[in-house]
Amino acid sequence: MSIKVAIVVLSEVGTHEALGRVVNALEFAKELQDHNDEVKIVFDGAGTTWVPELDNEDHDANPLYKAVEGSIHGACKFCSKAFGVINEVRKTNVNLLDDYDDHPSLRSFIVDGYQVITF
Repeated sequence: MSIKVAIVVLSEVGTHEALGRVVNALEFAKELQDHNDEVKIVFDGAGTTWVPELDNEDHDANPLYKAVEGSIHGACKFCSKAFGVINEVRKTNVNLLDDYDDHPSLRSFIVDGYQVITF
């Protein structure tokens, strides 16, 4: 049985707790991929700060990030601006999402049958 899951990363770079949250989000995404489930990762709110951090090859979690890169749906455009990382996000392969008032539409995931899980 295949499932559909949207993973939303909200934690901000800077603490061990936040690192644990983003690594657990990516590890869960990898597990879903390995079981041929449909998974989409969204970096929203303070979570947008993780995109340039994880895209850096020197970051310890970069190999895990690269393993799930194909499942990254994007990062919130508004929040990328608000948290000062929009230019860094633009330098990555991550799309800026502005479906609803410059934010990603989480409603669309629910309409499409995804379970939404936040980290």
